[in-house]
Amino acid sequence: MSPFSGRSAFSDRFHRRLVILILLIASGGGSAWAQAPQEGKEPANIVNIAASGFLEVQQDWLSMSLNTTRDGPDAATVQNQLKVALDAALVVARTAAQPQQMEVRTGQFSLYPRYGTNGKINGWQGSTELVIEGRDFARISTTAGKIQTLTMGQVGFSLSREARQKLEADVQALAIDRFKARANDVAKGFGFTGYTLREVSISSADQENAPIPMRMLAQSAKSVADTSPVSAEAGKSMVNVTVSGSIQLR
Repeated sequence: MSPFSGRSAFSDRFHRRLVILILLIASGGGSAWAQAPQEGKEPANIVNIAASGFLEVQQDWLSMSLNTTRDGPDAATVQNQLKVALDAALVVARTAAQPQQMEVRTGQFSLYPRYGTNGKINGWQGSTELVIEGRDFARISTTAGKIQTLTMGQVGFSLSREARQKLEADVQALAIDRFKARANDVAKGFGFTGYTLREVSISSADQENAPIPMRMLAQSAKSVADTSPVSAEAGKSMVNVTVSGSIQLR
């Protein structure tokens, strides 16, 4: 028997175990490498869609601005004249005031010097404002016609807070329903049975009539004998809501 036969048997067993170990490591590593691309794979069948809804309703909030200007030799005189005019208007307006139907508040007040050609102050000018607003258009316009110490500035129509909140909720629900319907149509159009919502965003916009200048009515509405209502007719407000996002077809 060769003296090297025992060493050869040991060497063979060592080599066999080493080969098995290498194969096991290679097999495990291969599995790990095979899964990595699956984890980083981009999702398939993603579609971006959008849908909009809008509603238009009659404006239910009227705001009337009445104002006056005064000038005099000194600031105190002008300020007192403005106070007298505003106080008289407040007496008339507060008599007809009613929560939500006709509310009364003071507006802008300004007082500033008037300069002569020599650059020195030669007098003072000022203005004051009263705002009456609410849902009762007839009450507001009638009260405005009775105020004699202020003249009409402008009239604005809008939605009350409650009406706006309801309108926005209704339009948002409409837009969401249209988004879901479109998502179903897209899925069926591509031969899928449904979809999964991935991302969604909601945006809204509204449009209202701009304030209406009323200077042309000021003179006739403010004559001493005339206490008839000031003509005012509301327009409409429109709210538009857009729902956009991505879906995965399945």
